[in-house]
Amino acid sequence: MELEKGAYPKVLVRPVVVVTTISERGIANAAPFSLNSPMSFEPPLYGFSCNSEHDTWKNIQANGEFVVNVAGKELGALMHVLETDYPYEDNEIAHAGLTEEKAKAVKPPRIKEAIAWIECKLEKYVELDDHIWITGSVLAVGVKDEFWKEPGVMDVEKAKPLCHVAGEFFAVDMKEAKYKRA
Repeated sequence: MELEKGAYPKVLVRPVVVVTTISERGIANAAPFSLNSPMSFEPPLYGFSCNSEHDTWKNIQANGEFVVNVAGKELGALMHVLETDYPYEDNEIAHAGLTEEKAKAVKPPRIKEAIAWIECKLEKYVELDDHIWITGSVLAVGVKDEFWKEPGVMDVEKAKPLCHVAGEFFAVDMKEAKYKRA
């Protein structure tokens, strides 16, 4: 089956993250994203695509910081709550029954129930029609202790990261494979 070229993300399985930000008054915001990626090891950069009208972008413009919370399988059932268009400064973390946790390097909170987190400061952005590609400098990274396979490698079988296919379709329970380099 052929797809329209604009539908290409539907053929890729993408990690689901919940980006947390804060308003100028310090009120937390959380929203899920699946068009995201590490961009560079050195310097450590991370990027994601956000609608230009989204509260996430408004908050990043206001204070230049955000936290990328890596969603596990358990957060899958809460994506519909986190993606609801609540009024500005209506805390989605509270609506979803999740727990705010103090970040180490930025003001926006982490989500305690996330399997990992990436704390970022706005580096630059690119306007793409109705979306913004936001690039952040990575200031701090963490993974819950129980999800380490070995130093620096997450155990995906235990962590069960949530991945987005399209619409309401998600992929979970992935198995890892180890391939030798040629």
